[in-house]
Amino acid sequence: MFCYMSSCSGKGLRLNKLISTLINVVMLPVCLHISRFPLYYELKIAFVIWLLAPYTRGASLIYRKCLHPLLSSREREIDEYIVQAKERSYETMVNFGKQGLSIAATAAVTAAVKASVFGFSQH
Repeated sequence: MFCYMSSCSGKGLRLNKLISTLINVVMLPVCLHISRFPLYYELKIAFVIWLLAPYTRGASLIYRKCLHPLLSSREREIDEYIVQAKERSYETMVNFGKQGLSIAATAAVTAAVKASVFGFSQH
């Protein structure tokens, strides 16, 4: 979506993803209510063009004026949340692995019991 900035650097790509996500999060509930108004779609297209245009650098402006101060003030909280999410994801995967092994073992034992009950033994 943000072709110009994404070709510049990895930072530009992350900025574009952040702005794109913000637009999607904000616009979904807004679109449900104000899409009935005249010129809504025309104004929305003009806004997206403003964000994308290399001359206006709208996405950079929004990031510098709104998002960067907010993210900078909460950087420590965000970092702690990321660490906690990594730890929880590891624990979750270990639990899923244990459950999967338990289900597989139960299925194997059940199949072995059924095979011996119905006379499918290997002789």
